[in-house]
Amino acid sequence: QVALQESGGGSVQTGGSLRLSCTAPGITSKQCGMNWYRQAPGKQREWVAFISNANDWTTYLDSVKGRFTISRDKSKDTVFLQMDNLKPEDTAMYFCETYGSSSCSEGYVGGQGTQVTVLS
Repeated sequence: QVALQESGGGSVQTGGSLRLSCTAPGITSKQCGMNWYRQAPGKQREWVAFISNANDWTTYLDSVKGRFTISRDKSKDTVFLQMDNLKPEDTAMYFCETYGSSSCSEGYVGGQGTQVTVLS
């Protein structure tokens, strides 16, 4: 199994921006989609966004639509989450997770996540 590597988190003021990255070697050749999730302290994990491999189709949690953009660089096996106009309620640990065939779902293990803190 390959470990996913999330990065790009940090602390920003309300209204600020961050770009998260998730590097997963082989996800393009294995035709994996990718999900971003987040989990705030004391709360359940929440799905945030998804991007497909085939045609880069995307979908988002309603509360982040228009503020977050998921994209991918297939040449680098990396998926990004551009987060703009951040709000305090976006504060959480963010994780990426592969989606697709068994080689996608079973071929990777979760990373440690990346912490996003939005200050009010």
